[in-house]
Amino acid sequence: MPENIVYFDLETQKTANDVGGWDKKHLMKMSIGVIYSTALGEYRIFRENQVEELIQHLVKADLVVGYNTINFDYQVLMGYTVLDLPSMIRSLDLLVEIEKQIGARIKLESVAQATLGVGKTAEGLEAILWWRQGKIMEIAEYCCFDVKVTKLVHEYGVEHGEVLYDDRFGRPQRVPASWAQTPKVTAS
Repeated sequence: MPENIVYFDLETQKTANDVGGWDKKHLMKMSIGVIYSTALGEYRIFRENQVEELIQHLVKADLVVGYNTINFDYQVLMGYTVLDLPSMIRSLDLLVEIEKQIGARIKLESVAQATLGVGKTAEGLEAILWWRQGKIMEIAEYCCFDVKVTKLVHEYGVEHGEVLYDDRFGRPQRVPASWAQTPKVTAS
């Protein structure tokens, strides 16, 4: 049976301001969650009423790869479960790994643009506006694209041993892809 790497992202219904601050991510509520499973060879889209099924995919995965998943996405999901997701799920958070290398938090947009020549299609705040407007398909498409970009950045790092990002002056910089040597990282 092939190793099941699950690439993951979610969007929320509410902003940090709506719930009283960034320390209350568990109150932000998921609008849409998306995974790409290498075992299934397909994307899956989950609405809020399917959050338990999403959590089961994450818990059962051999490795979950995302961008800011440990400190954001899992924290949002903690509003739906008693499970301690960051300690239960074998995770590779690309943001955490890049931050360890360069000492700064870099947006996925910057990494994707410099590494792949492809940017994000929208921003998280736009997805919240779409939620309020009932535009679920737009949220699903945006979230699927973020999962695809995360997958491509991860695979590029594995293949090339590095990824690129644009620094604050717009200059491309190289950062070693620590996951190329150690493909499985457990959340601490």
